Amino acid sequence: MSKLINTAILIDGGFFLKRYPRVIKNGREHSPEEVADNLIKYTNKHIQKDCFLYRILYYDSKPLDKRVHNPISKKSIVFNKTPEFKFRNDFFEQLKKRRKVALRLGILKSTDWQIRPWKLKQLLNGEITIKDIDENDVFYQMSQKRVDMKIGLDIASLALKSTVDRIILISGDSDFVPAAKMARREGIDFILDPMWNNIDPNLFEHIDGLYSTFPKPVIKKNPKSKEDKAT
Repeated sequence: MSKLINTAILIDGGFFLKRYPRVIKNGREHSPEEVADNLIKYTNKHIQKDCFLYRILYYDSKPLDKRVHNPISKKSIVFNKTPEFKFRNDFFEQLKKRRKVALRLGILKSTDWQIRPWKLKQLLNGEITIKDIDENDVFYQMSQKRVDMKIGLDIASLALKSTVDRIILISGDSDFVPAAKMARREGIDFILDPMWNNIDPNLFEHIDGLYSTFPKPVIKKNPKSKEDKAT
């Protein structure tokens, strides 16, 4: 009997949740439990008969727990009262209950309020003045910290300790390339699942395969397009 391919699945959570509406949602809201169910369902499609699932590692940041005030309207925003905060925490709780799923949580660091890019461009071009900026033209800037580092460290650890034979990374970020190159040098079969997102052609040099198990998004034709009118 041939040896099973020991496989670890690593998921960039921010990327997964961003792509999820495009590949699965189909226009309706999904509960945290449904999203967790679909994550398990489609990631497990990578585990074929010749594979053994080592673990699913999910990387994300804890939602921001902070009160801020919109600089234009002066309205108070309490992030831990928002639907996004509740969804993210409930989703994490769902994942904690799933077999062979481990959370790797970084932090979400806040910076300050920013003007939306298109409004900033209009402002710099003199098309509008600062008085034309309203409360919807600004957003509170946040960025993940330690998430990419945790992914890179885990890839290195899995490879150097020969814990697994194959790593499947669900992401669309090129920051993983150095870790992927190191893992491949250690003999790891490195597969990228970008959930049908376009990737830089140069990334093919640093992976062993590209394969998405999620449903392929359907591109709807514009009924008002010139081609449709011509027919």
